[in-house]
Amino acid sequence: MTLKLESLPPVSEMMRDCGLEPKKQFGQNFLFDLNLTGRIARSVPNIKKTPVVEVGPGPAGLTRALLSAGAPRVIAIEKDKTTAPILSQVVDASSGRLEIIYGDALRVDFNSLGVREYAICANLPYNVGTELLIGWLQQMASGAPIKSMTLMFQREVAQRIVATPGDKQYGRLSVLTSLIADAKILFGVPSTAFVPRPKVESAVVQIVPNVKKIKSIGDLSKIESATAKLFGQRRKMIRGILPNVDWAKLGLTGTERAEELSPETFVKIAKIL
Repeated sequence: MTLKLESLPPVSEMMRDCGLEPKKQFGQNFLFDLNLTGRIARSVPNIKKTPVVEVGPGPAGLTRALLSAGAPRVIAIEKDKTTAPILSQVVDASSGRLEIIYGDALRVDFNSLGVREYAICANLPYNVGTELLIGWLQQMASGAPIKSMTLMFQREVAQRIVATPGDKQYGRLSVLTSLIADAKILFGVPSTAFVPRPKVESAVVQIVPNVKKIKSIGDLSKIESATAKLFGQRRKMIRGILPNVDWAKLGLTGTERAEELSPETFVKIAKIL
């Protein structure tokens, strides 16, 4: 007999029954708090009408919350196949709304998922969260049908995403995100909410693409290259990093440092490199 979603045992109980524990090599820290997973799922814009791609479902705590919140379809990408006994039970209880893809999210072709548009929602593994985000921003800039991203990062990364020029946290992520999207921190998540408990606090960030911004920036990969060069030596003056640029043409002296430059300035720098 197929279980209904609400009849499934608690996630912690399912993990115990399957003899599973979080794996350090995958950067796994699981959320068992139903209030938190529910809050994250309900934060996905227009969730009842938007398919959701989840990365790293693990024992499916957030996955179950997304389904309970009314997502018409959830496509979960999981690298750790030992979670299959749990995920298969959730698939059976999902009334056909859950699909599991076993693979590395860094290598999965999101264009082949079979959905016209989608939201991304994930409690991202700490060890690959930044790399995944940059890849998704590049896809957004190239016209990928990503409607929104609701993502959990360690708090320091979340602050870098929403930082502005002059902030201590301002850097590559700040520039790339602000040039193509509108981003905000929705709420913080204490370390005590995770198993195992990490040494850092976390936060949920929402990123929504801004079509007007995307049309105005050109090639994001060139901008990313410029940010990598300049923020890679952020304490040096920009003329010391790129000595052959006529900074006066950009209204600069060359004595500025990367953290002082606006995102729009990085667009101009990218065009002349």
